[in-house]
Amino acid sequence: MYENSELEIFVVEDDPTYTKFLKYVLDLNPDFKVKFFDNGKDCVSSLYENPSIITLDYSLPDISGEEVLLEIKEQCPSANVIIISSQEKIGTAVELLKLGAFDYISKDEETKDRLLNSINNARNNASLIQEITHLREEISEKYEFGKSIIGNSKAIKKVFSLLEKAVKTNITVSITGETGTGKELVAKAIHYNSSRNKNKFMAVNIAAIPNELIESELFGHEKGAFTGATTRRIGKFEEADGGSIFLDEIGEMDINMQTKLLRVLQEREVTRVGGNEVKKINVRVIAATHRNLSEEVQKGNFREDLYYRLLGLPIHLPPLRERETDIITIAKFLLNQFCEENEMNPITISKEGSEKLLKYHFPGNVRELKSIIELAAVMADNGVIEDSDISFNSLSKEDGFVFEEMTMRYYTFKIIRHFLNKYENDIPLVAKKLDIGKSSIYRYLKEMEEENV
Repeated sequence: MYENSELEIFVVEDDPTYTKFLKYVLDLNPDFKVKFFDNGKDCVSSLYENPSIITLDYSLPDISGEEVLLEIKEQCPSANVIIISSQEKIGTAVELLKLGAFDYISKDEETKDRLLNSINNARNNASLIQEITHLREEISEKYEFGKSIIGNSKAIKKVFSLLEKAVKTNITVSITGETGTGKELVAKAIHYNSSRNKNKFMAVNIAAIPNELIESELFGHEKGAFTGATTRRIGKFEEADGGSIFLDEIGEMDINMQTKLLRVLQEREVTRVGGNEVKKINVRVIAATHRNLSEEVQKGNFREDLYYRLLGLPIHLPPLRERETDIITIAKFLLNQFCEENEMNPITISKEGSEKLLKYHFPGNVRELKSIIELAAVMADNGVIEDSDISFNSLSKEDGFVFEEMTMRYYTFKIIRHFLNKYENDIPLVAKKLDIGKSSIYRYLKEMEEENV
């Protein structure tokens, strides 16, 4: 950070008297390391020194201040350029600010205070940029495929292969897989390993948003567009401009809203609810669902044209039961992570504990494994997780259905029924426990009733 370090400043000024004045002002701060130039060309030839701040006289004897500014932005884009000029034309100042100048200061009796204030702001700006860059690097490293997605099984290696292809282009990606397989984690890995990683990643869980609010959430609204719209709101698509938007549980979207989404994806533009202004957007779309969308199309629940628009590069995440060789590897990773986060001594898993994990089907996938491991770590004595410390509370053996042969759809029916019985039909609580939308539970209840499950 810059706060407690020497700040490299270039001063470009051809007037000897004004140079002395600037030297006096800048010498007031011992943290400033200042280098002076009386022409633009010498400054440009020294840009390899990568100064943090450059004060630039607009009227120079050799080349114009505008030309110097453009050279600085080309060769040293991180430098904050403060224009100091005797000209007071508003148009000139605006144009220079558009070209990338950090500030524009007139030569008058307030120059000293304005200059020091501007340098302080520029220093804070540089510090913030440095911090953001560092955070982006940390995030990108965090979401490297081998670090964020753990495993060496044949099934997960296929996913890695597809991820490598996904990050090389801006193709739409559709991610399928059961709840808890890590669809959002994969979406983030795609974004942060792509050329869009310096821009925003916006995640939207369609199932968690009431139907009447989805359009506003995605596309924004103008003030007064509807009751409660007291201010203008920017939608998620606009926020993600230049980056990626992750539409999770896309299969839960209302059919009418699907039509509006299709238009946005086709035209690459949005119009806020209650507004007329059309906003062009450049957004990579990553969609995910635990449903079989081709079946939903056949049932009339999902638009066929939207299905093909979203299909793009399909990536299917295998359930944990199909990644048996990864179960212990992931368990150990999650265990080490939990111990580090809670400042606990390292904990291991006994042979018997590992065998117990391998015999379980994990209907909740990696999310459930994480919960089981964290509880086991708390229960463990002497730094070892024994089989008695491992509890499969979410799917009790007394229900008996874990070991029955049935489709995942019927497993889901059984799981929802189990939780509804356990929590006395408290649907909001069950939705929170299972991390699914309330609308999904209502739909399953209706289907269970119709199919007499």
